[in-house]
Amino acid sequence: MYSFLISLYALFIRAAAFAGNTKARQLAEGQKKIWTQLTAKLIPGERRIWIHCASVGEFEQGRPLIEELREKYPRFKIALTFFSPSGYELRKNYSGVDDVFYLPFDTRKNACRFVEMLLPEKVFFVKYEFWRNYLRETRRRHIPLYLISANFRKGQLFFKWYGGWYRKLLKNFAHFFVQNEHSRELLAHYGFNNVTVTGDTRFDRVCKIADEAKRLPVVEQFVQNERCLVAGSTWPADTDMLLRYIRSGKHRLKWIIAPHELHDEQIEKLMADVAAGSAMKALRFSKAKDSGVEEYDVLIIDNIGMLASLYRYGTVAYIGGGFGKGIHNILEAAAYGIPVLFGPNYGKFQEAVNLSALGGAFSVRDAVEFARLLDGLLDDPAKLLSSGTLAGRFVDSGKGATSKVLQLTMN
Repeated sequence: MYSFLISLYALFIRAAAFAGNTKARQLAEGQKKIWTQLTAKLIPGERRIWIHCASVGEFEQGRPLIEELREKYPRFKIALTFFSPSGYELRKNYSGVDDVFYLPFDTRKNACRFVEMLLPEKVFFVKYEFWRNYLRETRRRHIPLYLISANFRKGQLFFKWYGGWYRKLLKNFAHFFVQNEHSRELLAHYGFNNVTVTGDTRFDRVCKIADEAKRLPVVEQFVQNERCLVAGSTWPADTDMLLRYIRSGKHRLKWIIAPHELHDEQIEKLMADVAAGSAMKALRFSKAKDSGVEEYDVLIIDNIGMLASLYRYGTVAYIGGGFGKGIHNILEAAAYGIPVLFGPNYGKFQEAVNLSALGGAFSVRDAVEFARLLDGLLDDPAKLLSSGTLAGRFVDSGKGATSKVLQLTMN
């Protein structure tokens, strides 16, 4: 039944692709090419490690592991797979691994063929991926399979009274590396004791990014040593709230806004909205020149890849997504020792829960609360400094997960 449903899903993707859905088209086309790519790129006899990520966010968690494997165990080739077109398209040319592939749809035939061709010595799945046939196939071949940076919660299907079938999938993992003690206790309650609390490998990644952050001369010219709010991965609900504060004009503040989606019409609308409601002047980064940038109040980032370095110029950060399915990466901002604000939907993100409890991050329910909290930080330099210090210490204290995983899997 499971494989039948997966086959139906594959048909749905092809139908959606035919109807013009961009992501469905990318996935359908990518799935067609998998076996040809595998045949062309894989050399029999090579020692190989397979790392699988669902999409971009999981890749950022897996990246520290990839980089340490590459550095410390060069005898292994590294194959990276994605299921999501977003992840594959962004990282298909990533030089830190030897090969990047789409993961074929999880039918029994595909799983058997894929693992047979790849023949990895070890497999790492990142955070949330539980493809039944791939899990069973690695176990059948006695290939150790590890789940890293996992975060389990009581409300997940594994732990429902009717979730026994799904819970059995967990038996295929050789070891779980979880983010927190709650996850360990929850797994232990159901008889899974092959668990180690290592924390989240993203802490290692964001610390490295902060240490190696690039100077951005245009941004430095724009900020001019003034106080600046950097808003990352924003959605329309986020920007509507930010614009309301911008129009109030209460504080002299520079604004850097990096929308999550970079459609040209949305960027232009944001530019127009800034100009329509205030005397503020907005500028697209792609149109910026070194000269005259300082005359603008709002810098809108219209490219991918800069955000993690942008936070170094912030006095305060706002992270988008909290008025939708959930917030984006808060650790990239907190690593620079600045307070972080975000919307109300953050309960599934352990790092946000923990940092909020410490006082280095703040959740806002609406524009009124956003203004109150931001004013409170900007009007009180001591609070601004202490909140930022707490954020930086929190990130620094979370380092080391990657080394712990390698110690237990590669020795």
